[in-house]
Amino acid sequence: MQTINLKTLASALGLSVSTVSKALQDSHEISPETKQRVWQLARELDYVPNPHASSLRRKRSKIIAVVIPEVADSFFTLAMKGIEVVAQQKGYHTLIYLTYESLTKEQTILHDFQSGRVDGLIISLSGQTTHIDHVTALERKGIPVVLFDRIFEGTTLPLITTNDLESGYLATQHLIRQQCRRIAFLSVSDSLSITRQRQQGYLNALTDSHLPSEPDLMLTLPAHAADQEAIMTQLLTGPKAPDGIVASVEKTAILTYQLCEKLHLSIPEQLKVISFSNLETAPLLNPSLSTITQPAFDMGEAAARTLFGLIERKSLRTMLPLQCIPSVLIPRRSTQLLAG
Repeated sequence: MQTINLKTLASALGLSVSTVSKALQDSHEISPETKQRVWQLARELDYVPNPHASSLRRKRSKIIAVVIPEVADSFFTLAMKGIEVVAQQKGYHTLIYLTYESLTKEQTILHDFQSGRVDGLIISLSGQTTHIDHVTALERKGIPVVLFDRIFEGTTLPLITTNDLESGYLATQHLIRQQCRRIAFLSVSDSLSITRQRQQGYLNALTDSHLPSEPDLMLTLPAHAADQEAIMTQLLTGPKAPDGIVASVEKTAILTYQLCEKLHLSIPEQLKVISFSNLETAPLLNPSLSTITQPAFDMGEAAARTLFGLIERKSLRTMLPLQCIPSVLIPRRSTQLLAG
């Protein structure tokens, strides 16, 4: 079967390839009569434009990259949906890359982008990332970059985030109001800005309620599952076990639930739990999980719109402020104050 392309149409009509191309794009440079001839033949021959070839001529790949630590976390699943909505509206494809919390993998992925295979990047940093030289190097190559959720403080890159400091405060204050007095804070990385912000909110709430901050109750769990379980078991069964937990990521809340079941500890009678989480099944857990629910979809959508503003040169990077979209506290049975 013959491939129908611009050259085929041009040859059949006795026109130049550029004239046919402009006619198909409804250019004002082409007369209505010529446009009609081109469109009619294109329909008859079932001509389908090649967007890849067109993008090459414009020196654009029509592809954006999204680099995230994982997809198991419900936050990133929802954020990707927000990004995809905007990308599809713009006629772009989205490539998703996972760092698995590795700085080395993150650096390797971004280095590959320097060839220009993508038109822009949206990234949420890995748990090991303590500098962003590899990110700014990409921007210096002319590839727009937007950071979201796990951002880097002090950079001039566009940032999309939520009110982590305030949310850490609200989560801890909620437990205090439910009569918790020994509250633990669980995280998986102490290098992330979101962890520092959430933990500072936790500490501020303890201070305002005249409760001591105890280093033994602020845990950064290791990557290995067996080590996590051992540390958490020691925390929950020790002589100074907490009566409340702020889980800075949902995987630590799920681990807490699993260990409470294993150790025959009752939630919320013996331990109250609140987590930063977008888990759709949070209301269905036994007991239902109280959450700080982040605006994941909105953050993904905002990150994508910011990126395309840069790609299309509709916005100047230096004029893009940090965008902060508030989270919401949703109390459920895991922090319920029981009578008696």
